[in-house]
Amino acid sequence: MVDKYLSLLEAEIRRQRFGEEPVSLYEPIRYIMALGGKRLRPLLTLLSYSLYKNDAQKIVKYAVAVEAFHNFTLLHDDIMDKAPLRRGKATVHEKWNVNTAILAGDVMLVKVYDMLLDLSPNKLRDVLSLFNDCAAAVCEGQQWDMEFESKSRVTEAQYIAMITQKTAVLLGFSLELGSLLADAPAADRATLRQAGIDLGVAFQLKDDLLDVYGSKKKFGKQIGGDIIANKKTFLLISALQQSKGKDKATLVKWLAMKKFDKKKKVAAVTTLYDKIGIADATNKKISESFDRAFEGLGNLSAKENLKSLLEYARELAERQQ
Repeated sequence: MVDKYLSLLEAEIRRQRFGEEPVSLYEPIRYIMALGGKRLRPLLTLLSYSLYKNDAQKIVKYAVAVEAFHNFTLLHDDIMDKAPLRRGKATVHEKWNVNTAILAGDVMLVKVYDMLLDLSPNKLRDVLSLFNDCAAAVCEGQQWDMEFESKSRVTEAQYIAMITQKTAVLLGFSLELGSLLADAPAADRATLRQAGIDLGVAFQLKDDLLDVYGSKKKFGKQIGGDIIANKKTFLLISALQQSKGKDKATLVKWLAMKKFDKKKKVAAVTTLYDKIGIADATNKKISESFDRAFEGLGNLSAKENLKSLLEYARELAERQQ
């Protein structure tokens, strides 16, 4: 089922031109949308819909709207993070320039609303209301993420709250959107939204782990980017809490440095993580969040095609990229 839905999504993405002139504005949009990726969010929308109805092809356009919004956030996030790579290719601001990337992102968001406008009147208001709440939360989460970089202390609870907004609410919206479009019971919609949030928290924690321990070829992004930027990830927060003595002093020293060799910093901090056992602690946290998601999905009233959704969720739990 996932392969079938991926084919539907890719065909719709190719069909959506987003705009034509000026080419320099719309080509970057087509570029980032064509880079591929997991198509996680639109797949969740289609899989959620398929729990209740068997004509998921009817909502592919709305699933692609979710993917377009996600890629809009990536365009702007990559600028803020000064990221050189996205899915193993040059980021839009590197391939073109920062101003073009900002404008391309802006128009992408406008096109998302265009794609949602032909929803039936009895669905449009609810979808837009949920989407607007989600989009605002994503922006709030990104702002917290940036502010955390300059804060000397961030707690685990603050971090989880931040990634819930920045990453997880969009997965929650994706699952709820599919169920809303399929006229699912209100209780199931709420369950799917929370399961999506739990999946999103686990997904971001896994992303943080792969940023340090992943393969650049598989991960498609700069390895150690979070360490270089002093991002307050779960790994760094845990290391600051658990390290002592010389190890703590070494970690704090690297965080305070303004000028440094990037490779040496990544290697030194990773060595400290290894010594403290941060990877194991992160994997434990990831498993806890995935377990909550699986428990929630098991409580749904809909059982048809639930196996496909559960299998896909398990693939996310085991991913290495």
